[in-house]
Amino acid sequence: MASIKDVAAEAGVSVATVSRVLNDHPSVSEDARARVMAAVAALGYRPNAVARSLRTDQTHTLGLVISDVMNPYFTELARSVEEEARALGYSVIIGNADERPELQDHHVRTLLDRRIDGLLVSPTDGGSPLMLDAVRAGTPMVFVDRWIPGVDVPVVRSDGRAAVRGLVAHLYGLGRRRLAIIAGPAATTTGRERVEAFREALAEHGLPLPDAYIGQGDFQAESGRRVTEGFLDLLEPPEVVFATDNLMALGALDAVRARGLRVPQDIGLAAFDDIPWFVHTDPPITAVAQPTGELGRAAVRALVDRIEGRPPQSVTLPARLVVRLSCGESPRPEQSPATNRSTS
Repeated sequence: MASIKDVAAEAGVSVATVSRVLNDHPSVSEDARARVMAAVAALGYRPNAVARSLRTDQTHTLGLVISDVMNPYFTELARSVEEEARALGYSVIIGNADERPELQDHHVRTLLDRRIDGLLVSPTDGGSPLMLDAVRAGTPMVFVDRWIPGVDVPVVRSDGRAAVRGLVAHLYGLGRRRLAIIAGPAATTTGRERVEAFREALAEHGLPLPDAYIGQGDFQAESGRRVTEGFLDLLEPPEVVFATDNLMALGALDAVRARGLRVPQDIGLAAFDDIPWFVHTDPPITAVAQPTGELGRAAVRALVDRIEGRPPQSVTLPARLVVRLSCGESPRPEQSPATNRSTS
């Protein structure tokens, strides 16, 4: 394997010049830079990243701890994070918390031990002492999708309140009055916020949200199935179930079909977190869509700003309502079952 000395000899320059070229130092002449890069290519030289990190105290590596890699929303988020980081010269190490606070802390601890330059986290709860200690110690950190209230860390998230308001108005316009919700964990900001938005939107139309129409889920498909079974057992079941994430929506759909019932003829279904699969279900599912790719890219930019000494900014992007056919909508003549109709 070629060394930096081999590159210097091949290019006819000093080792210091090679080092300056590889670190993009502006003092190197274009001729010397061209000769060094030609030597690097000819010898197949690869810089020692570990040694470089010891000299510069940077690894050009970011950590990403996501809540559930099986959730298509977080899969897409991770992809956009990795793509944006690579474009900015950083690598990404991903840890899957599986919605478990203790596993989240395990990944955070491991990533900090590996001397990452910064950390992106979608917290599974609201009070991890390890993360709070890391923030107090000055670790560059950005919360994405979820956040911990009161912690001075930039947050990159979407605001779904307007889209949820639009969903409830849409359902009201369809004549649906008994609306139920499958909530996410109350320990998460998104779990609490989506229930609050739904309750407020119902109140705008004079509709109640009885306790019997609030089911506690955990952002996993099995909880969506279990909660929906409970709704179907009520003497007066809801007309529409709103699942506050995509996996719980799929669980709800399974529960309805297991009873031999049909969506939307027997009960309607809507979801938060649109995914590509929803256009292929029968019927296609009406959903609130988050700008997932934009969120991932904005989170990386905010973290890199923090790492490189620029003031990072929190970012809030709007979600949107995508109207399909799962709540009793009438398809337009030109609309195939898989067509989306987006509203702001």
